[in-house]
Amino acid sequence: MKINKLRYLSAAAGIATVVAGGVAIAPLASAGTSTSASAHVVDQRAKTFELVGKQTSIEDLDLGRAGISPGDQRVIHEDLYRDGEKVGDHSVVCTYTRVNPAALQCLGTFSLPEGQFAAQALLHLPAPSYVDVGITGGSGDYRNARGFVRTVPAGDTERHFTVHLKR
Repeated sequence: MKINKLRYLSAAAGIATVVAGGVAIAPLASAGTSTSASAHVVDQRAKTFELVGKQTSIEDLDLGRAGISPGDQRVIHEDLYRDGEKVGDHSVVCTYTRVNPAALQCLGTFSLPEGQFAAQALLHLPAPSYVDVGITGGSGDYRNARGFVRTVPAGDTERHFTVHLKR
């Protein structure tokens, strides 16, 4: 049972880290040919950038009945890199809300020099190859942040994030 628990939690961690609302929003910049002033302003306020998360710690908490049960958690911390340079960190906590089929509520925070932003997702296992995690708010330059983070596992301890911000 312990191996199954680790397998489920590992899959959740790979997707959760964004951390970071599993609801993808519409594309930030229209692919159409609109030339209106408001469409131009939206394009000016959209920002997309890449981050790599490298796990520095992980802890599984068996808080309920023995084995996987609602309320059990996985806590993860990662260093964040942009173009090979460490630029911040990311923490996420995933809590089992259902076991069969598995569902986890994951909440994460990205901390970068410009400020912080939070993201959340409801994950269903088995996990897909990527998850779009909704950005729910922030501070500093991200205080009005909305959008999503696409998270893609890249091995057991690394994930790639594409941040799609609408500020």
